[in-house]
Amino acid sequence: MSARRRTGPAVRRALLGALLPLVLLAGAGCATDPPEPRAAARDGAVDPAGRPVTLTVGVFGAFGLKEAGLYDAYMRLHPGIAVRQSSIERNENYYPQLLTHLVTGSGLADVQAVEVGNIAEVVATQGGRLLDLGAVPGVDRAAFLPWKWAQGTGRDGRTVALGTDIGPQAVCYRKDLFARAGLPTGRAAVARLWAGNWRRFLAAGRRFAARAPRGTAFTDSASGVLAAATGSAAVRFYDERGALVVDRNPAVRDAWDLAASFAREGLTARLQQFTPGWDQGFANGAFATVACPAWMLGYIEDKAGPAGRGRWDVAAAPRPGAWGGSFLVVPAAGPHRTEAARLAAWLTAPAQQARLFARRGSFPSASAAYRLPAVADARHPYFGDAPVGRIFAGAALGVPRAPVGPKDGLIAQHLADLGMLQVDQAGRDPDGAWRAALRSIDNALDR
Repeated sequence: MSARRRTGPAVRRALLGALLPLVLLAGAGCATDPPEPRAAARDGAVDPAGRPVTLTVGVFGAFGLKEAGLYDAYMRLHPGIAVRQSSIERNENYYPQLLTHLVTGSGLADVQAVEVGNIAEVVATQGGRLLDLGAVPGVDRAAFLPWKWAQGTGRDGRTVALGTDIGPQAVCYRKDLFARAGLPTGRAAVARLWAGNWRRFLAAGRRFAARAPRGTAFTDSASGVLAAATGSAAVRFYDERGALVVDRNPAVRDAWDLAASFAREGLTARLQQFTPGWDQGFANGAFATVACPAWMLGYIEDKAGPAGRGRWDVAAAPRPGAWGGSFLVVPAAGPHRTEAARLAAWLTAPAQQARLFARRGSFPSASAAYRLPAVADARHPYFGDAPVGRIFAGAALGVPRAPVGPKDGLIAQHLADLGMLQVDQAGRDPDGAWRAALRSIDNALDR
């Protein structure tokens, strides 16, 4: 099992749970939580035995809903309902159990979380066992990003999953290293270096390398470049019909060739992401840039430590893209379907997503939340008081509506760990590594 496999999005959520509430809010309204909507009814719902209803929520890792106080807020609004959470740390353990429970109709929580890498499979194969949350009173399709709403909607038009958070991407960079290499340091000027094209990011890397401080690389890893560039493509591993196209999609091959150029030209620190060496690279200033979704800010702050405060900043990525995110679903076999659907709708409403961002750093999938002060005015003092709410909202609004397939996560892992990592660290020929990665994907998918 590779290091990336051990530290997939679910595990990263557990690692980052304690790190992300460091986004501070600017402006007069930032000291308070976003207003909570008034309860539609204090109906004192009871179960068949006459007891107050207890709703269970099954999640993976430190999902953030409990930690942000959302369950407590809901129980204050609905005194007849109790909310209890169960959590399995690793999604690779959580997800197979969820599938088994959905098929058997037993052992399910009233509300279940689903990671974005699994959502296509859940919608396609388990949609009939889930409630249509798009039909729940109060759920507003227009409040969500269109591409996020589409990921939770099946071919039959039923929306069986409501988005919680997303991972819009930016580029985090070291201002001090940029200055020593003769590059601009202001975030607007830095963004202009590579605006519109990942090839311009490569050109910026070459400029950095010409005058780079001794012992520093332009970026952390070729695999990171591959993931970021692929994540901004309109078609990635699957097409609109659900067909696997990874081996013949020009966008994926272009991203591969781009990442290989970084590796072959010595522009990376040749690190594998989410390993001890990568963590140490933040502390040592081994690289000047890293493609960073919103949830990575807390991770960087933790690993770079106090010495990195004010040295790191955030600029827009060459093209908008996304990495990470989750959903909530309500199994039809649950005993409290109506109450569970109301809870899922409330937890994913814009006001609650804004509160989750303010307290945990999970960026909202509800675009209506971007107008709320908790998001619109958010700044991060560690990153030079960067306006992270505005930067990541801009990225989120520009993410292409790319099809998500049932094995997106597995494919990305094989391209990175069994392909590009060999080019970056072992100097393997990119064409040979590409063919080897495709063979490993075929084997993993039993093709």
